Amino acid sequence: MQAQNLQQRPAEPSSLDNRLYGFIVVVLLAALAVSGYLSYLKLFPAVAPACPADATFDCNTVLNSRFSVVAGVPIAYLGFFTNVVLLGLLIAERVVRSFTQYAPLAVFFVALFAFIYSVYLVYVQAFEIGAYCPWCLAHEALIALIFGAAIWRLRTSGAL
Repeated sequence: MQAQNLQQRPAEPSSLDNRLYGFIVVVLLAALAVSGYLSYLKLFPAVAPACPADATFDCNTVLNSRFSVVAGVPIAYLGFFTNVVLLGLLIAERVVRSFTQYAPLAVFFVALFAFIYSVYLVYVQAFEIGAYCPWCLAHEALIALIFGAAIWRLRTSGAL
């Protein structure tokens, strides 16, 4: 009876997996802070962003461009929502036992989508708008770190 219970219980995460999980959580909290700030700026357009304004960097130009909204929804809100979804998946991974084995794959796919969209947004800043938003670039870099760690987790778990 006891051996049967051991077989049904999911394997405990490895030390490396725990470190990668913790890394993703920390980076995700930073991404939530940045996307929260960008969402705040969209919600209160009278607030001036804490951003240098010169020929290369201009948050106002980027945040108010035609590319800053998708189907009427500011992409800052979409970024914040995506980060909340990722955090929810990570919490569910540790709380819902039946989800433990699927969560890293779910995190990977959400991070993959976010990474691809982030690459597109960097392209838009560089070639369509002609200005960069340091806050946006910071968020895109954080998403790249999350995506890289999500790939690493899948590779070390044998899922990839």
